[in-house]
Amino acid sequence: MTLFTALFSHYRRHPLQLLALAAMMIVATTLWTGVSHLTSQARASLGQSERAVVERLQVERSDGRAVTVEDFVALRRAGHCVMPWLEVERQSSFGRVVGIDPLAAGCLAGSGEQARAWDQPLDGQPFLDIGEAAALADEAEGSRSTLSLLVSESHAPLPATYRVTPFSLGPDTGELGASFLLNLDALGVLVLLITALLLRSVYQLGLAQRRDSFALLHRFGVPAPAVRRMLLLETVLLAALCVVPGVALGRLLADALGGGFGQALDSLFDTPLYAGQDAGWLQPALTMMAVVSAVCLADQFRPPWRKVFEILGGRVRWLALAMLLTGLVLAFISTSLALTFIAIALVFAGTGILAPGVIDGVVRRCARGTEDPLRRWQLSELGVLARRLALPLVALQFALAMVLAVQALVTVFEATFDDWLGQRLAAEYFIEVPAEAESRAAADWLDDQSPLAGSGQWHRVVRGRARLPAAGPNPEQAVDLFALAPVSTMLRAWDLQAATDQPWLAFARGQGVMVNEQLARRRQLAVGDTLTLVVAGRPQTSTVLAIYPDYGRPAGEVLVNAAQLPASFEPGFESISVSPGPMGIEAVIAGLKQVWQTETVSVRDNGRIRALADAVFEQTFLLTRAMTVLTLILAAMALLIMGWVFFSTRVWYYRLLAVWGMGQREVAGQLLRLSVVLTMSIAVLALPMGIWLTWTLVHRINPLAFGWSLPMAVYPEFWLELGGLSLVIGLSIAVLMRRQLRHPAVMPASASSLSGGER
Repeated sequence: MTLFTALFSHYRRHPLQLLALAAMMIVATTLWTGVSHLTSQARASLGQSERAVVERLQVERSDGRAVTVEDFVALRRAGHCVMPWLEVERQSSFGRVVGIDPLAAGCLAGSGEQARAWDQPLDGQPFLDIGEAAALADEAEGSRSTLSLLVSESHAPLPATYRVTPFSLGPDTGELGASFLLNLDALGVLVLLITALLLRSVYQLGLAQRRDSFALLHRFGVPAPAVRRMLLLETVLLAALCVVPGVALGRLLADALGGGFGQALDSLFDTPLYAGQDAGWLQPALTMMAVVSAVCLADQFRPPWRKVFEILGGRVRWLALAMLLTGLVLAFISTSLALTFIAIALVFAGTGILAPGVIDGVVRRCARGTEDPLRRWQLSELGVLARRLALPLVALQFALAMVLAVQALVTVFEATFDDWLGQRLAAEYFIEVPAEAESRAAADWLDDQSPLAGSGQWHRVVRGRARLPAAGPNPEQAVDLFALAPVSTMLRAWDLQAATDQPWLAFARGQGVMVNEQLARRRQLAVGDTLTLVVAGRPQTSTVLAIYPDYGRPAGEVLVNAAQLPASFEPGFESISVSPGPMGIEAVIAGLKQVWQTETVSVRDNGRIRALADAVFEQTFLLTRAMTVLTLILAAMALLIMGWVFFSTRVWYYRLLAVWGMGQREVAGQLLRLSVVLTMSIAVLALPMGIWLTWTLVHRINPLAFGWSLPMAVYPEFWLELGGLSLVIGLSIAVLMRRQLRHPAVMPASASSLSGGER
């Protein structure tokens, strides 16, 4: 028998423990690989978008029709340097591709640095030859393609049938897209942390069960370094066998969620998820193998932190308490995302060290206060379990807290977003004002129609840009201008975060403006403050009447009465929001066609827009939900296996209860109480941590990352669901332990020879 065979014989005697360890490695690798694959692809899309198409010009037809390949050919033959940009959006998880002409790209770039900047996109996807992209658009069912013609800034005069307009598909996301990905990265790191704790706990218990085998090998002359080398080989082989299928499953998970994730990036953050080069298998595989090897074999090589803990001794708990308090204070006062994440890490570290000790201390105090021997034994045994199962219990606590916080955040966001969307899309129809038409003329016509006059069921929307001059520490800032008139009943239904008395009445009289939450936070504005706004070169000073929520984007916005806009103001976009009622949308469209002297009017059904927005939003958090559910399953599975294995080491001890006079059913009842109380205790400890993490996400991370906040809400019914899950885990451990009691068990030679030998 070889040394490796002798060591591996432990798993031949305990095959379920080997399967459990392998399953945990596979699930953890799947989870982390999926998140890493999606976030890396999204981050690459951000970089490719910004690098390739920022600050360029495009050619459009003067008659407003879309450009075609024939236009490109005609311009090229006339000697103009234009490049086709054919963007193909496929209804799949493969992302977008962009078709370009390499020769035209060289002409557009010219020479020097600008030319070299165009070489990078030509190396592969998402940038393809325009012929290949066109073929994909024709072959892929349900795909959509858009052709643009790019032109250099130093272009020659174009024919009268064409005009030059700005072209930019690069996302102007500010910190929004990066913060979204940063939150996913942080969640992925938390998943790795929980995985490390779980793997370490299960592996350490296996080592504790193998101490007698190691001692026997030492007596036969096998040196300790040889045993450590074989353990390293064993761990690396097991990790290699489990990590590879885990990476494959993670990529399948990323592909399954990629379509919804890409739609979320595109719709919420203006960031298309481009097709990219294959991220490969090596990086996630090596990362997980390193994590597995580090957490399983850390104690075999005398890590330096063990000396630190030995020096600190009993002061570790005071250090953990200091970390916890520092993290709580830092989370409250931090003004950056980095400090907030550090605060969360400190709170998690402090809580993880203190939680098992809290359970142990409470049960010890209770045990000293009772005179019932059986009750005292129950409490003492619960303390032993808390100490011996510290790592999986802490991992379950982290997982429960994370799931509580994320679920509360998603539920709050869903409810808030649905209400906000209902307010913004309160009108049944959205009618776009043509480029050369007058929205005031349409407003006058609508005001003359008897079904709509005075009904409050329509209003005019004007969008544009304005400037806020520098004031104190605040620099000059460009803001979005959102002008409305008249103040319809649909507007009065808006929920305002803060407002004066009767704000809409004052707004209708032109006595002030309203600002969105993002601008109020940046400029430290409050209701009643004075705001100077430069519109079309003319400064206007107004009172802030209200602050309104504006979710999903980082831009600052000012809401003004459209009647107060100067005549020289040039809107970027105009529309009419209307609920026609008995008049019918057909009559409204027909009347507006006559007013605007046009044959076509663009009309959008807000009901369909809302349904689409709800679907996109649901996809946005599909990845987060999948991560939290899989993490919870991983933690529950680990605690179930860990508890079962640990209880099996104490079968001989629990059989003493029968020797002392208890029946088999009574012994099983005692085990049931122990396992259920243990899992429910950690669920109770996870509850305040989950509430605090919810508060941090809502009131600290969200405003710092996105510029807007959400209402704080907790959902006790979800607490009951997680409590039920903890109860199921405890019951499952008790059922498995009851089966162990039916098999013979040999008492160890000494009470401390096994991890479960404490009495």
